Amino acid sequence: MKNLTKQNILKLKQSSTLVINEKCKKLINQGKKVYQFGFGQSPFPVPEKIVTELKNNAHRKEYLPIQGLSKLRESISKNLKKKIGINYPKENIVITPGSKEAMLLLHVAFNGEIILSAPSWVSYEPQAIIGRNKVHWIQTSRENNWFPTAKQLEKKIKSIKKKNLILILNSPNNPSGTICKNLKELASVAKKNNLIVLSDEIYTDLTFCNKYESISQYYPERTFISGGLSKWCGAGGWRVGFFAVPNQLSELLENIKTLASESYSTVNSPAQFAAVKAYEGDFSEYKSKTLNILRSVGNYVYNNLKSNKVLINPPQGAFYLMPEFPNKKYKTSTELCESILDETGVAMLPASDFGFSSKKMLTRLCYIDFDGNEFLKAPINGKILDDKIIEKYAPNVVEGVKRLSNWAKNL
Repeated sequence: MKNLTKQNILKLKQSSTLVINEKCKKLINQGKKVYQFGFGQSPFPVPEKIVTELKNNAHRKEYLPIQGLSKLRESISKNLKKKIGINYPKENIVITPGSKEAMLLLHVAFNGEIILSAPSWVSYEPQAIIGRNKVHWIQTSRENNWFPTAKQLEKKIKSIKKKNLILILNSPNNPSGTICKNLKELASVAKKNNLIVLSDEIYTDLTFCNKYESISQYYPERTFISGGLSKWCGAGGWRVGFFAVPNQLSELLENIKTLASESYSTVNSPAQFAAVKAYEGDFSEYKSKTLNILRSVGNYVYNNLKSNKVLINPPQGAFYLMPEFPNKKYKTSTELCESILDETGVAMLPASDFGFSSKKMLTRLCYIDFDGNEFLKAPINGKILDDKIIEKYAPNVVEGVKRLSNWAKNL
């Protein structure tokens, strides 16, 4: 197939999320005021106890096993069992340099086709292309929280000749910030059709309703789980992720380990030792505070942006919103985002980067342009934080949203 050739791989562009981050930095260095609503990096510091553990293990210079530190895999296994009630034994877990790498290795090891729902994270499709697996898209709607319905999934499966399929789900979702409310129904269709499911749970600890739900709870026998420290723990740059594999798919696990041995060899040793503390320690207070900040700021943005000119779902998790700017002025969402950045200084990503038609006037807004270290010093309780606190600790978000809202009024 034409789209699966090496030439096509070489035509891939750099990840748009990383590109927007570098573009913002360049504009800032030029002296321009930029509201960085484009890049999804946690604003919060890594908990001090975990940082201390990293320092204490800085002397670790030996190569660890390809599959990862045994104690870390065991702690992740126990963590998953506690949260979702499903046993992924440590023998079925592999530590990877970020969950992104885990997913890439799966695409390379897998010989089949991929089902994605728009919107999907920017790297799912490029990784499928690198793995030379054809992608099939399901277009979703705001009414169904930007996730596919069971009927849509069933219809898509029937339309595909090849039946060796992976469905990728991400809830809370990047880029929409919504959660999947029909996991049980989707699991039923997946089970009926013997699908493999990749459940990307990198944001699951950032679910605003505090309910950790996984499709693996309804379909454990063929569900992979990927996760890591980058989002809930603020340790994106540490590059520590994991892949949990069901017993039925142990052959794929062996293939992934082989690919790991021929690529990155092993995840850096000090970070693996420190990660044990992240999974075994009690960080409930840290999680509660950071979650309340994200929930409060997300609600502030939602309440101050929604209008008849800006259609938007309320925030449900992670740190994203997906506003729509219905208009006939712009031909593509890329053109829309470029105009917004030029006229307001607000940097967002176009929905076309996430699987939508370029004509859909949707964008991804990431509402974490604030100093998370300072924000944690605010008086934070279990209630939604009032506007005065948000105005004090997240002034860039407040000013950026005001500029964006005023701009939208003229559409």
